[in-house]
Amino acid sequence: MIRLHPIFSKWLQSAPATFTYTAIFCAFTLVQRTAPQHLINILTNHSSTSIARVSDKPISTFFDSAFWVADNGAGLLIYVAIFWTIIAWAERKYGSPRMIVITLSGHILASLTTIFLELWAINSGRAPSSLAMATDVGVSYIMVAGCAAAILLMKKWLHYIGLVAIGLFILLPLFIDHSIWDTGHLFATIFGFISARLLLKLSPVRTVSSPYELLLKCRSELSNK
Repeated sequence: MIRLHPIFSKWLQSAPATFTYTAIFCAFTLVQRTAPQHLINILTNHSSTSIARVSDKPISTFFDSAFWVADNGAGLLIYVAIFWTIIAWAERKYGSPRMIVITLSGHILASLTTIFLELWAINSGRAPSSLAMATDVGVSYIMVAGCAAAILLMKKWLHYIGLVAIGLFILLPLFIDHSIWDTGHLFATIFGFISARLLLKLSPVRTVSSPYELLLKCRSELSNK
């Protein structure tokens, strides 16, 4: 049995939803990088929030697609770094239930909006009918929705740096590639902001320690035992 250091264990427990979710999509990425490519293509197509899949099995499709990183797990370390820092901090402030609602809102509502855009593009002749089977998975949607919620709580210069960073991440690919999935990231960010704002009206955020203060507190508790 693996025994975690008590300080590390306390840190993980401070944002359980974020760290659990990160472990799951990292495991899925490991499968992506070790399994035969044709098998991965079948799995991701089966889990994709495409028009065909959502029309057939909407609930299971939204659930399955939330654990796959696009492009065979490209940029996994960046995803992990963002979840372990920005989104974990946001979870400590909002609490796990509200953070789950925010990120799922970004994932599901942005995916549905993207599907409606795809249907419009197909029906208007602006895109081929094969777009109905296009692969679209949701870790990035969840990530940007969580970042949007975090930026909403940032103070002073950090707030503006966060806005610029997420703006560049969302808008540059949208203007360069003109991809419908880049539009999905924009919608996920917007829905993340909206859902976070609405939830803040129900109750204020929690007062939490910074990561450094959290580590000091854990060390103090352990030394007093």
